[in-house]
Amino acid sequence: MTIKEIAQLAGVSISTVSKIVNGKDANINTETRNRVLKIVKEYNYTPYGTVKNTSDARTFILGVLLKSAVKTNRFINGAVSTAQNNGYSVLLYDSKDSPESELKNITSLCKNNVDGVIWEPVCNKSLEYERYFAENNIEVCRISAPAEPSSFFIDFSAMGYAATEFLLQYGHTKIACLTKHSSVRSSMVFEGFKKCLFDHSIPYSDSMRLSVETDDWCDGILSHTPTGIVSTHYASSLILMDHLSRRQFHVPQDLSLVSLRDDARENIAFPCISSIKIPYYEFGAFVCKRLIEKCEKKEGGSDSFQAEYVLENTKSLDLPFSSHARKIIVVGSINIDITLNVDELPQPGRTVGTSKHSVIPGGKGANQAVGVARLGSEAVLIGKVGSDYDSILVYTCMEENHVDIQGLKRVPNEETGKAYIHVQNDGESMITLLSGANKKLCPDDITPYEKVFETAGYCLLQTEVPEEAVEAAARISKKYGVLNILKPAAMNRISPSLMALIDIFVPNRKEAELLCPEISDIEEKAEEFIRRGAKTVIITLGHSGCFVKSRDFTGYIPAAPFTPVDTTGAADAFIAALAVYLSAGHSIEKAAKIATYAAGFCVLRQGVIPSLIDKNSLETYIKRVESDIL
Repeated sequence: MTIKEIAQLAGVSISTVSKIVNGKDANINTETRNRVLKIVKEYNYTPYGTVKNTSDARTFILGVLLKSAVKTNRFINGAVSTAQNNGYSVLLYDSKDSPESELKNITSLCKNNVDGVIWEPVCNKSLEYERYFAENNIEVCRISAPAEPSSFFIDFSAMGYAATEFLLQYGHTKIACLTKHSSVRSSMVFEGFKKCLFDHSIPYSDSMRLSVETDDWCDGILSHTPTGIVSTHYASSLILMDHLSRRQFHVPQDLSLVSLRDDARENIAFPCISSIKIPYYEFGAFVCKRLIEKCEKKEGGSDSFQAEYVLENTKSLDLPFSSHARKIIVVGSINIDITLNVDELPQPGRTVGTSKHSVIPGGKGANQAVGVARLGSEAVLIGKVGSDYDSILVYTCMEENHVDIQGLKRVPNEETGKAYIHVQNDGESMITLLSGANKKLCPDDITPYEKVFETAGYCLLQTEVPEEAVEAAARISKKYGVLNILKPAAMNRISPSLMALIDIFVPNRKEAELLCPEISDIEEKAEEFIRRGAKTVIITLGHSGCFVKSRDFTGYIPAAPFTPVDTTGAADAFIAALAVYLSAGHSIEKAAKIATYAAGFCVLRQGVIPSLIDKNSLETYIKRVESDIL
C-alpha cells in the first residue's frame, strides 16, 4: 500500500498524509487527522513500506484469506491440519464479501510477512490486489474461481454429473435440477446435469431447471413430471421435503432425491436424504499442500483438485413412480367443449338466450386423462384431433396437465370434435356432439401402442369413438392383463363381444335405460349387465350417488354433499378417480366412495377440465370428513 493510495482513500493530498504520519500535523484539523490515521491503521501502512524486503528468511506462516468464512469450516480444518503437519502456522482472515475488508486483510498479511496465502477473491476486480503479494514476494494459491486458469476449485460440474447418473442408474429419465439464483455452485452443478443428460441421449428442456426462489417450482413435482431431483444445496432439499410432506407426497416412493451436502452436521440431523459430500476438507488440504510446495520451491503435484464423488446412502432413491403405479391408458373422444349457460334447457319451438359461454378442450377421453394425471397417476391418451387451430388448444392443454400424448394424432383435412353443451342453472346439462376427427379412430391407430399396454393397470374406454376401435383396445388390454373400464355414451346397444371384455361397466341412469329399456329397476339392470358379460357394474345416479354391483360389494353409495353448478364432467371425474384408487390397491367400495368426492368437486365449477380435482386437495378434504376410506 503506497502513500498515494492512502491519500486517495482518505480524500486528501499526499503531503497531508506525509505530515500526519511523520508527526508534522499541527496545522491540520482534528477530524482530518483522525480520518487519515484510521485509514493508515486499517490498511497497515508504514512509511517506505514499498521498499522490497531483501531478506530470504522465511516466517513459516501461511495466510488463508476467504471471501466468506461462514460456511467453510471443513475447508479451513483441512488447510490448518496440513499446514501444522508441515511445520507452518496459519493466519485466518474473513473478507465478509466486502472488497474493502479484503484490501485491509491483504495489507495485514503483507505486514506480517507471511510466506504464502490461500486466497478466495471477493470478485474479479479483487485480482488487481494481487500485486501487493507480488511486491512482498508472497506466494499465492487462488481458489474457487473456475474462470481463472491458475485457480484451484472443486469441480461441482462433475458432482452434478455424478448425482444425475445415480438417478439414471435407478431408471429415472424424467429428472429435474433444483438450483439457487446467483449461485456459482448451482450453475456448475447444472452444467454437469445437462452434460449427463446429453451423454445418455435424454432431451433437455428448460422445465428441468427448478429455482427454489420461485413460487411455482413445486407444481410439476406434484404431478410426477420429474420422478427424480438433483438438488445443488442441502437447504433446498429440506425445503423440498417440507413441501412434499405437506402435500402427502413421500420420498422416495413418489420422488427420488440426490443432494449435495456441505457439512457433516446436516447428514446427522437429516439422514434420510441420499447425498454426495462436498470434499471441502480434502480440498483445503490439497490447496495448502500446493501452497507449501510453492513456498519451498518444490516440484508440484497435480494442477487440479480431483475427488471421487460417492453416494453416502440410498434412503431417498427408488425406482420411478411409474414403476410402482402402473399407467392408466385412456382411449376415447377429444373435443373442444363450447358451453352455454341458460336459464332453461332448449325445448322444441322455443328459443333460449345465454349471457355466458366458454370454449375449452374436453371430450370424455381428454377429461378422463387429465383427471387421472391430476390425481398423480401416469395417463396415456390415445385419440385423434383435426388439423385445425383447435387441435393446438388440445395439445397445449394435455401438455400443461402432464398427460402422455404419444398416442394423440392429427387427421389431415379434418376438424377437431366439438361438444355443444347447454348448462341449466341447477347444473343439469344437455350435449350435442360433432364427432369430427373422433370418428376416424380405428383399430390400426391402437395397435402401434401395444407396448404401452404392457406396463398399464387400467384402460378407460368410452363409446364416443367407433366401437371397433374401442373393442381393439379392450382386446389388447386383455392380452396384457389390463383391466377395462367402459363408459357407454350416445348408443343404445353394445356388442356382446365388447361387453365380454369389460371389467367395470359405468353407465349413468339414462344410459342404462337406453341399453336395457325392458327392465325398470336399477339393481336388476345391473344384474342384467353382469349377465351380458361385465364383471362389475356401477350405475351413476347423479345427486343420488351410485349403485355398485361386484363380486366383493353390492350396494348404494351416496353422492358427495356439493351443490352442482355444471354436472357435465361428473362421470369423467368419477371414472378417473375410480381407476387411480383401484390402481393404488383400494377396494371397489372405497374407490367408488373416493370417486364420488372427485365427482362432487367437479360439479362445483363451470367446465370439466378446470374443475378436475388434484390428489392433495381431494385427500385433504376426505381426511377431514371420512378419513377411514383412505
